Amino acid sequence: MKKRDSNKDNLILFPGLGKRLLEKGLDYLKQQKYREAIQCLEQALEHEPENSDIYVGLILVHYETGNLKMAKEIAADMLKSGRGDYIQVIEMYLMILVQLNEYSEVVTAIEALLEDREIPVDKHEHFMKMLEFGRKMKDGTEKYETAEMDDEQPEEQELDLFESEDINKQVLALGSLTNVNIRPFIKVLKKFAGSEEGHPFIKTMLVNILREQEYSEEIGVSKFGWNESFTPTHLPDVKEYIEDSGVLQLLADEIENDDPVLYDQVQSLVERYFFLVYPYKTPVGKPAAWAAAVHFTANEYYGFDDPLEEFADLYGSHHVEAAKVLEFIRELEEISYPII
Repeated sequence: MKKRDSNKDNLILFPGLGKRLLEKGLDYLKQQKYREAIQCLEQALEHEPENSDIYVGLILVHYETGNLKMAKEIAADMLKSGRGDYIQVIEMYLMILVQLNEYSEVVTAIEALLEDREIPVDKHEHFMKMLEFGRKMKDGTEKYETAEMDDEQPEEQELDLFESEDINKQVLALGSLTNVNIRPFIKVLKKFAGSEEGHPFIKTMLVNILREQEYSEEIGVSKFGWNESFTPTHLPDVKEYIEDSGVLQLLADEIENDDPVLYDQVQSLVERYFFLVYPYKTPVGKPAAWAAAVHFTANEYYGFDDPLEEFADLYGSHHVEAAKVLEFIRELEEISYPII
């Protein structure tokens, strides 16, 4: 199995080649051919190291492939160096912080923008909603008293999950419930969770909010064509659910010491896949098969073509089982994460 190598071949510089590589890289990104996109964009950067569009492309590729820490690092460097459109970059930076659950940094960044009066008028409402969301998620561990649902209280007035197909608006709407009594919204929450509509990310977020507020009645959850009922109070939190799968431990044992950068990426991929599946058990594959398929996927992003069978052997998984997990991962890869 080949080792990842960050060394670049020496290139002969041709006029306009950087721009052509950038365009090709962005085209690959649109086609979800991420390893080809990374290769083109990194080569483009060698030709035009000050081109902010290349950095933006790399942020998006690393974001889509689950390498959130690298995406955050590039965005932070752009902000520090003043590359690119400041508001565009800060929006991407905030989106990455949300995915990393780093809500304190979200709040700090937006408060600094407000203090420096850096927010354009047309973006003010959007950033204020994000600030409110960040503050509520940051303080989400606090416990609030819950009251019995008042039948006279409107249940759907401020939670129009079915009214908009904009997943980012749905994330903000659910985030607003983190620190308030969700009982008045149970009817619409149950309806949405059990419907065939709705993004798996939103369904997970909804169930986790009910779990945090100790909701003890069964609620039907529909995603990926699966339909099952769960009692939120009986569910583990998402982090525990992911750790209990055993996949991260297998990957850590094999990768973490030798290649911590690669381990960060496979960890992000596992967290992304399992977040979408929660609270269901994975439909295919034992932990070893998942470890093999995730390691193969991350390796593929770096442009290597080692066969899946080598990774299956590495983790002691049956080849057919690892292939089935990889097929399911391909389905999960088609599902975009929200960009708040």
